[in-house]
Amino acid sequence: MKEIEESLRIIFGADGIRQSSREHLARYSVLLEMKKGQHLYREREEIVTVYAVVSGTAALYKMNSMGEKKVIFVLGKGSLLNEEVLQDLPEPVSCEIMESARILAIPRKQLLALMETDARLMRFLFFSQSHKVRRLYRQLKNTTNATRGEKKMAAKLWKLARDYGKKEEGGVRICLKLTVTQLADMLGTKRETASRQLKVLVEQGLVRYDRNTFVIPDTDVLNRYFKEE
Repeated sequence: MKEIEESLRIIFGADGIRQSSREHLARYSVLLEMKKGQHLYREREEIVTVYAVVSGTAALYKMNSMGEKKVIFVLGKGSLLNEEVLQDLPEPVSCEIMESARILAIPRKQLLALMETDARLMRFLFFSQSHKVRRLYRQLKNTTNATRGEKKMAAKLWKLARDYGKKEEGGVRICLKLTVTQLADMLGTKRETASRQLKVLVEQGLVRYDRNTFVIPDTDVLNRYFKEE
């Protein structure tokens, strides 16, 4: 029970929900141990559980009509993965574990019941969904046809450095083990194309890449690069 309670604190923070709501959810929630490559759910699947990341990372993605994978979000510690299922509709995306993760599974029924009486919980869920919408807007801006591929990649790497970066000597290291294939999935492009784009960024000294690890020497310079007209 203590692990569940601590997991709920990681997800909702100290005051994201009332203490009575936290205690109620602790009685019904389950902690899952997931390995890299496993799926929590797939697109169009009907599920009755809201999942949240306690540790590790997960990717939300869709497959297009050509069978190509497009990663929409990479979500880490403290993130809700699928609060949209509160609407009682099939999952609009698939969820794959990127790095070994601990996932908290919360029954939808219990969350819906608590939303009737816990305004803080309602606000938390609203803000979580709003944050994703804003991220989608930014993605749309950076994926217009007018934006060169290298700049799209630069924008994605800058955001990953902001969200998962750790400052060290020589720059900011993205604390995710990312293959070029995974990066291509995030950009909705082919591996060969992503590899050429990455080579451009590396040759310009904007990015260092070695053994699935990315280091951004100067995030401000990278930011200016992808914002230039």
